[in-house]
Amino acid sequence: MDTDQRLREAAEKLALTLAQGGMQKTTARVMTALLYTRQESMTAADLCAELSISSGAVSTAVKQLIPLGLIERVPAPGSRRDHYRFRPGAWASLMSQQNAMLATMGAAAQEGLDAAGEDSVAGRRLHEMKDFYAYMTEQLIPLIDSWRQHYAAKHAGAPR
Repeated sequence: MDTDQRLREAAEKLALTLAQGGMQKTTARVMTALLYTRQESMTAADLCAELSISSGAVSTAVKQLIPLGLIERVPAPGSRRDHYRFRPGAWASLMSQQNAMLATMGAAAQEGLDAAGEDSVAGRRLHEMKDFYAYMTEQLIPLIDSWRQHYAAKHAGAPR
């Protein structure tokens, strides 16, 4: 089996895993195609051909992946088409977005505590929830910062 075929199979396997985790299958396939491609970037037409999907499906996937920070539109001198690539630093950006969810969950726990009272049965459960999300928030931010520093130091001078 050649390298391109192995990459396609690995991309499809990851896309299936992401789809099982809740991501739309076509969105997962577009994301993994951009992650596993040996090209610097791909056009929508490239993605359509590679994945045997419509331009509308690619457009929908791109509209979902760009705001997540996983892919980005990049300039391609001499080309009139939009080019997309998997964004450097995407994984840390994606995890950083979890901070908002952690804060929302912590606020929901506090709202429940205010309504139920600390000494109620629900209050005890909600207190655990509040403490969990406070701890996760406290730990996640420095962890992501540490990862970025670690990665930058490990790959200093490497071509991007």
